[in-house]
Amino acid sequence: MKKIKYVLILFSVFCFMTACNDDFIEVENKEVLTEESFWQTEEHALQALTAAYAALHSASGSKWAFFEEMYIAMSYRGDDIINNSSEIYGRSLSNFTNTTEESSPYNVWLASYSGIGRANQIIARVPAMDAVDQDQKNVIVAEAKFLRGLYYFWLVTGFENVPLVTTFETNPDNLFPSQSSSAQVWTQIENDLQQAEGALPDAHGAQWTGRATKGAAKALLGKVYLFQEKWGDAETKLGEVVGSNNYALLDNYADNFNGNGENGSESLFEIQFSGDRSNGNDERHPFNFEVSPYTFGGWELFYPSEWLVEEMKKDVDENGNISERVYESIFFEDPQANMYSLDDGTEIQYSQVASDLNQPNYFKKYSFNADENFYSGTNIALIRYADVLLMYAEALNENGKTDDAITEVNKVRERGRAAPLSGLNQEELRQQIRHHERPVELAMEFGIRWFDLYRWQKGSVSPESIKNTLMEHGLPFAENFQDKHLIFPIPLQEININPNLQQNPGW
Repeated sequence: MKKIKYVLILFSVFCFMTACNDDFIEVENKEVLTEESFWQTEEHALQALTAAYAALHSASGSKWAFFEEMYIAMSYRGDDIINNSSEIYGRSLSNFTNTTEESSPYNVWLASYSGIGRANQIIARVPAMDAVDQDQKNVIVAEAKFLRGLYYFWLVTGFENVPLVTTFETNPDNLFPSQSSSAQVWTQIENDLQQAEGALPDAHGAQWTGRATKGAAKALLGKVYLFQEKWGDAETKLGEVVGSNNYALLDNYADNFNGNGENGSESLFEIQFSGDRSNGNDERHPFNFEVSPYTFGGWELFYPSEWLVEEMKKDVDENGNISERVYESIFFEDPQANMYSLDDGTEIQYSQVASDLNQPNYFKKYSFNADENFYSGTNIALIRYADVLLMYAEALNENGKTDDAITEVNKVRERGRAAPLSGLNQEELRQQIRHHERPVELAMEFGIRWFDLYRWQKGSVSPESIKNTLMEHGLPFAENFQDKHLIFPIPLQEININPNLQQNPGW
């Protein structure tokens, strides 16, 4: 939320005492909030809501914890990314040699439960706040339930067997919960999102851009149904998003990643970064440096995989030329390929720097320095309309409506200036969606590709082995993949603290 500062709400007690003769007079410090003095005003409720949103950045709110921990955990195991092996970040995770002490999954765990704890406080306390209008209360609680559903979605797909905590506990005896079944967690996610959908508005006022909306709740709920292969429910819910006419694909694919289209027609939900550095704030992120080549002043922490580059080269227009969405996604050896240079702030042709590059291929998404603040203030999309259309197409296809599904896929292809599809049967379209449309359109985007691979292995409809996919796509170290790597281990730090937690199988 651009207009709300991402800060953590800290509760503390500071007592100022002064002596008069032998007596001490206790004076209340009204400038410091306590558990008793908080939860009184609308501003307090919005501060608490801000804290729940802040966990999207990480438990600490640090840009480093998000991009060098959480992003790595969510993305580095997929077949669309290879990490820079000379860098330490994510090396063991991408090589499938990680242990229970790996820091990146632990940061996902911490962020998720931090957000859940803050959401639980809102859900418990806001309804009783007399100073807040009832309609406002309903919306704030609905946003908290949306966020709680999102955080539990991260946990159940990442760890599966996690504690299900829906109250804010202060009793020390209740601070060591046992794990719930994944089925129980999925049910809670559905309930939260259904309730959030019913109370959230279609849009917030301009000053609240970025807060969760009815469309965001519908889209995430549709995704939740998709992950459980509830094809009918997924088709209905995602179809409601499409049929609402509240969303549209941006004409320029690149505007999803360069700051020009953030919170625009294609956005359903984004992690907000303003670039603000005033008053001690630092609402930037380093993604532009992480994807950029050394020769452009970047850090090149990871690259597109060779399989992804070759698959993208198959994405062509009706004249056989590589599509626009490919040129805006990757920087590769091609006469038309160009990329923004952080060093001089201009677009550079591939041929101009080919001999200086450390690797032949780079991601171009998020490479721009849009706000002149060194790092970037560009938002990170969690759900965009192109993803909704492709999920909707997948549900339609699994429901035997292949021609309708092709229509939805072609909307995404047309925007990316790729030739339309035609004449595919159900199995052919299934493979086209899984291993061309989704990775080409959504490559390297937060928490998408790996978890697509995860659900296709877990599913009963045309299941696919992740290891086989990684091997077929030539991912380095794919031979190290074992069944245990399908999910993260429960972080050892949590096992050591909570005697009621059991480690995931194989770890």
